[in-house]
Amino acid sequence: MRKIWKKRILINNPATLDRIQMEQDLRSGNQVIVQFSHPEFYGTILEEVDELCARWDENFGVRFYAHYSLSFDCHTLLRVPNVKMLHLDSLTQAHHTDALDHLEHLRSLSIGIYELENPEILGLDTLRTLNKLTIMSDKKTLNLQHFKEYSDLEELHVGGKVKNLEAIGDLEDLNYLALHSVSKQPLHFVNRLRKLEHLRILLGGRENIQEIEENTIGNLEITRVRGFHDLTNIAAFQGLERLVIEDQIQLQTISFDRQMNELEELSIRNCKGLTRLTGMDQLPSLHTLRILGTAIDYDSFIHQKLPGSLSSVEFATFKSKADREIQQSLAALGYQ
Repeated sequence: MRKIWKKRILINNPATLDRIQMEQDLRSGNQVIVQFSHPEFYGTILEEVDELCARWDENFGVRFYAHYSLSFDCHTLLRVPNVKMLHLDSLTQAHHTDALDHLEHLRSLSIGIYELENPEILGLDTLRTLNKLTIMSDKKTLNLQHFKEYSDLEELHVGGKVKNLEAIGDLEDLNYLALHSVSKQPLHFVNRLRKLEHLRILLGGRENIQEIEENTIGNLEITRVRGFHDLTNIAAFQGLERLVIEDQIQLQTISFDRQMNELEELSIRNCKGLTRLTGMDQLPSLHTLRILGTAIDYDSFIHQKLPGSLSSVEFATFKSKADREIQQSLAALGYQ
């Protein structure tokens, strides 16, 4: 099943809080985040925000971002000790990050600090009960060994300079994993993540994902991974329902040489070197197909045997005359 992200409503540098509207937004299934871009906006409202943190669940959160020309003082977090969802991102610097260890109610945390001072930040005790974590490190090499103690983590987005990547394999309840700008490090640990449903590999560099053996992953996304040219083990993803491949200029062929009964949605975008997409008849449940900005010849592609379940096809070369003819052809064949 495709992951459905909640709508995020941001309240920026507020002087007052509309509690009634915020509660309505939360009850409608949204996330509500009060955010601050500079200390001049903190005032006394942080204490009011903390009261709401204590009252509401982790769909209500606090964000500190920007603080241009300043290092964010994490002692500020001591004013919101009841926060359950916290974002510290789009920050250049931050100090006193050990203050995070006082946030005993924290369940969801996002850290995007360009000059992260503490590469052992994941060793803080209160972070071990997190359910969701996003963390990027661009300057210092982040030690992921501490993940061995993270028994509750279900969603992880990690990237940049990291070591001990294999420790992610100890996250037994992980169902969502995004690897961002993690280059060449082997992915054998994915085979230990028995509950993993969503895998995203973004940026960085690697030639293939051959280390990943047969699995039950339902959603796979590979986007702008430098040097990626080999998807021959796609049949290992027998539980796959959705496959997205984007900006992979060295990938020339995608071939489904084994039946994949669960795949319903296939999107291929801006893979300019891709000339062949074959074995479509091995996808008996496919209903949505997008092929945008590839080197695949439409006439050759459309005359192969396509699954009877297919109802929606989008094929674009981004050449206006050719695309008009393609759209007429698809409509004549009964595709939306």
